Amino acid sequence: MSITIRPYEQGDAHDIAELYNRHRDNPNPVAGGITGDELRRELAERDTATFLVAVDGGRVVGTFGLFHNTGRRSARAGELIADMFFVAPAYRNGVITGRLFTEAVEWMVRSGCLVLRLTVNPANTVAFRLYRRVGCVSVGQTVPGEDGNVELHNYIPLILRSVFADLGPEVRAALGGLNSFGTVTESRDDELRSDVRVVDGVRTVDYCLAVGEFRLTASVDVDRGAVRRAELAGPGGDSRELRVAEPPYRIRAARRPAPHRFASGGLAVEVDGDEGTVRVLADGHHGPVFVSTWPACRADRPAGWREGEPRDLELVPVPGGVRITERCGEDEVVGTVTLDGGVLSQDFAFTRRPGRLFQTVGLRQGTLALDGEEPGPLGLGLGVRDASEVVAAARVLPPGSEPAWTGTGWTVRTPVREPVRLIHSGLLERGLEPGPDGVARLRTEFHRRTAPGGRTAPAVRPLEGPRRVQLDAAAAGVTSWKEGMVKVLRSPHPRVRAFGNNPRWSAGLWVTAEPARHSRATGLGWGVRSTGAWEHKHPLGLYGPQEGIAWELDAPGDTAAPVRVALSSPAGVAEEETVLWLTPHTARRTTVAVDSAGSRWELDSADFRQLWAAAAAVRLADGSWLTCRPAVPAAEAEIVLRTTPSGLLVGCVAPAGGDTAWHLSVGHAPGV
Repeated sequence: MSITIRPYEQGDAHDIAELYNRHRDNPNPVAGGITGDELRRELAERDTATFLVAVDGGRVVGTFGLFHNTGRRSARAGELIADMFFVAPAYRNGVITGRLFTEAVEWMVRSGCLVLRLTVNPANTVAFRLYRRVGCVSVGQTVPGEDGNVELHNYIPLILRSVFADLGPEVRAALGGLNSFGTVTESRDDELRSDVRVVDGVRTVDYCLAVGEFRLTASVDVDRGAVRRAELAGPGGDSRELRVAEPPYRIRAARRPAPHRFASGGLAVEVDGDEGTVRVLADGHHGPVFVSTWPACRADRPAGWREGEPRDLELVPVPGGVRITERCGEDEVVGTVTLDGGVLSQDFAFTRRPGRLFQTVGLRQGTLALDGEEPGPLGLGLGVRDASEVVAAARVLPPGSEPAWTGTGWTVRTPVREPVRLIHSGLLERGLEPGPDGVARLRTEFHRRTAPGGRTAPAVRPLEGPRRVQLDAAAAGVTSWKEGMVKVLRSPHPRVRAFGNNPRWSAGLWVTAEPARHSRATGLGWGVRSTGAWEHKHPLGLYGPQEGIAWELDAPGDTAAPVRVALSSPAGVAEEETVLWLTPHTARRTTVAVDSAGSRWELDSADFRQLWAAAAAVRLADGSWLTCRPAVPAAEAEIVLRTTPSGLLVGCVAPAGGDTAWHLSVGHAPGV
């Protein structure tokens, strides 16, 4: 087996697409697979820095890409985002993985892009350990968000480039002989925690690199993207401080000004002064009902829907809104954002075509109606191909169409005058096409609607037999729940296993604090419990000192009464949720019934990836049903259902800060 690693060629696109489509564990899945043409378009739209392929006998068996943006995220100056890192299963025990990574990093050192960013599913312990072994560190969110991944950074190229001029011939010769960074970095553990230390008010990470017989230690300022200090120790124990060169770029610091805000008719608009992101808030809706990113003066540096970089923007109030200006040398983009009569207008004038923008509809419950099609429930993988990983595979909505999202209290419409791509059921990608007067105009309409009345829960015959619930502080939750002979929950206790994107699953019912469900940066997490100990405060109640969360169960002996789970979390925690998680004991493929914005839907779990509801019922393995609903109906209390290869994950979500309660019942029919 002779493996060649080389740069991507146009003729590789079909083979790469086939490689990804053959393996369900590829890192960029798209429902139904992708074509070679879609892959070519994706590489062009990501402003690809380099794309490496591993070839065995003319067959593509591995890939590694470095990008300036990925749709979700945008790299800062000096950074590149690694993605599409994939090796065919038959080749994963060899050296190909390390060679792809090392050659990509060496390319970075030569190019002057010196910080590598990547995302990984922490439940994929093989990949997570590999990245940690080759010097990747955590400097931000340490648990997976809605996308299921955590982000890691690698600063080795930055360190080597910053001190290279002062290393001396012996150390340079040792660097030239490297074939894997796995032999260079000091080992790091596999824990999901931050590697940042705050030194003199500066967020830093430390590295210790073994270069031949020499040891290179360095401290990196992660916010400035620069080495603070470095030291080289020789084989005899002597050491000296190294001269540190400034990186060949400047990272624009975020100013974090208060957002510019204006309101009209039950709607409020907030415009971020750093990124130009527009958020629309609506009465009665938890979180933004609509988010639109800034298109960017440079077309190759658009903001992602999860993240954008700070920009030099000028905001000037105008009647009913604000005018935003960005200048890049002689080029200029001017956007005027106004709100009038429930219509959000975004008008753009520019000297050179700017980048694309992403628009997110924040309705979680409700329906999506596309021209000529019956409205279907909102959810990832429901009705619309989920192209989140490869935007180029998204569905094109033709000019003249008018998609409409209808939720509990609002309907959102986006008249399409130019081609728009629907990435998934709540995410649009739009380009800017100037009209005859040179102005590109986008319109979004918000219509208030009468909220549907709450559904009356049907009476359900309970199961016969005793109710038995076991709670274990070491597992941080309920490890067993039986109604008569029916097993209600799945749990690996006393072991700890991975479940979906959660590497620390041990209980079948547990509670965590998570980022807000509407967080642009992360979305709701996956229930990764902290490593802190939980304490028994009640025979069926726990308290987590690290989180400040207390919860307890009331499990009456009469199975006609629901199990009540009451939660209490500390006040003053902004943008955070308290979530009651469950892993129901279901077949691999099951049926769920949900109340979504007042409408009842019954769905096969194989037909969706994520779904939000006001109340939900799940068919258990024996044919009975587990129903989850808030004890007191409230717009802020919602239930999320996620299908994973491990099974069904259910989260009962409410804002942190205060008390909330949930009713869980088991019966012969769904209680929604």
